[in-house]
Amino acid sequence: MEIDLPPPPPLSGHTNGLSSAPLSPTDTLVEEPTLPTKNQPASSDVTVTKTCSITDEKDLHDSTTNTVNVIQDDEQRPSDGPGDGTSTTKKYVLLIVFCLAQFLDAVNNSAIFPAIPTLAIDLNIKTNNTVWVISATQLTFASFLLLSGRISDVYSAKYAFVVGISVLGLISLGMGFVRNQVGLFILRALSGAFGSLTIPSALNLIVRVFPEALEQSRAIATFGTCGTIGNLLGLFIGAIFVEFATWSWVFWFVAIIAVPVSVIAVWLIPNDSDKSASKSKMKGLDLIGVSVLTAALVLFIYGLTTGSNGKWNTVGVIVPLVIAVCLFVSFFYYETRIPEESAALPPRTWKYPNFKVLLGTALMPYFWWTTCFIVFSTYWQDVLQWSAVSSVLRQIPLSIAAFAISFTGPLSRTIHPKRLILTGQIMTIIATILMPFAGGADRYWPIVFPAFAVGSAGTMLVYTHTNIAIFRSTPSRMAGTVGAIFNSALQLGSAIGSAAVTSISTSIDESAVGETAKQQYRGRAAAFWFLLACVVIQALVVLVFYHPKRLELDEDESISSMPTLEEKEEEEKSVSVV
Repeated sequence: MEIDLPPPPPLSGHTNGLSSAPLSPTDTLVEEPTLPTKNQPASSDVTVTKTCSITDEKDLHDSTTNTVNVIQDDEQRPSDGPGDGTSTTKKYVLLIVFCLAQFLDAVNNSAIFPAIPTLAIDLNIKTNNTVWVISATQLTFASFLLLSGRISDVYSAKYAFVVGISVLGLISLGMGFVRNQVGLFILRALSGAFGSLTIPSALNLIVRVFPEALEQSRAIATFGTCGTIGNLLGLFIGAIFVEFATWSWVFWFVAIIAVPVSVIAVWLIPNDSDKSASKSKMKGLDLIGVSVLTAALVLFIYGLTTGSNGKWNTVGVIVPLVIAVCLFVSFFYYETRIPEESAALPPRTWKYPNFKVLLGTALMPYFWWTTCFIVFSTYWQDVLQWSAVSSVLRQIPLSIAAFAISFTGPLSRTIHPKRLILTGQIMTIIATILMPFAGGADRYWPIVFPAFAVGSAGTMLVYTHTNIAIFRSTPSRMAGTVGAIFNSALQLGSAIGSAAVTSISTSIDESAVGETAKQQYRGRAAAFWFLLACVVIQALVVLVFYHPKRLELDEDESISSMPTLEEKEEEEKSVSVV
């Protein structure tokens, strides 16, 4: 049987969906049988080596030569594509540009935490509505991340990146001048939507600029690390600006970096080889589905935040919640009625082993961290009157513990991910039990510090090994889509969860004005009891419904789940007709 080894096909938008998720052990070279045709059984002695993380489904079959097109290991073939002819210096300057985009997306979220108390006073934002400063960005970022990878593929990864980071910079510039809370919320939402364009397109471009496997893996690892650095430094940047300047500089800082980076990107990033934007590809962008999902999430969070004022039985709360539920149902139904390749959330993903459990688990990590940041930032600054810098310094254990545990990925090779995830959840439960008793200035070292260290380490353990397990549980050809769904779940869990926590906290604390610091912590304590209940329920779900023997798709199942070559051709014809 002849094996033809042409240059790799262009990356699809699915690959772009990986966002900033850490590389999983499944993104390695594996041996996989070639696809059989209906008239030709699979040969057990003919295998080809492919790179799972970047292999695309299309162009698998050459109808003229009847050969199987695959991607050869980059280490065994010369570099090709846009990386050719690019000097080493230019490559690494481009990597810096891409990493700055990842850094800015992280800073755009984390730097705002220490600024919330001051910003709320200046813009007259009620406590229950401060969650919109965070949630507005997270909602649109998560929703549009589901299709931003495809946007990069349909039009141009280069211009998707340039548009995303340039508009993010301009919006950030405008946010610094806004003195109206509604205007700020709208601009924060837009910043999330355009910010989501930068991550998939940056990954697409990194893969093209660094076609050699070893260089590519190092570049992607560096890209992901910049997100962690951005989250940590963002807290300090926000605190310093609030302490010594004004909260406007939190947004202007992003603009000062983003706008020049966009100009450099236009000049340095290689042009796409295929500049055509086919109208037929536009059908692959699930704009309707994503719009419905975003509207449902916005209405749902609006209902939660409005109800925290004690108005749960009013029309202004009930109607948005009912409409939100209807829109959620409509979204999932709509996803089943459109072609799988066009769906933002393909229905077939729910059928993969443990996918539902792992996706539910992904809702918790960012939710836990965001709750800690919001609750203690506002409590320490508003109630205890600590400075923004002092508050951020006391939150350092959260970042240090998470960073240390981020290197535990290799443990999944010797310890089953279910055990690691449950271990992390138990650590998180222990830490969260301490949180309701953290009221008062004297409780930091005996309660908050150990809770931060143990809880953040446990949460990172859950995050890391849920990420690894969810990629193992799905075929490699779905890696891009699964990556986008996983990262969206992280953001959505944070947005919805933090809204619920803020609603609970506000509804109780509003009656505690003028009381002691410990008494003013009662609402926040109730919020942590709610968080504890969520973590416990999630741990029980993992314990009962996570089936270790179904962790990975075996080779036969992976191949049988893929269409034969004739089925692939018929599917492509039917899609083109539609």
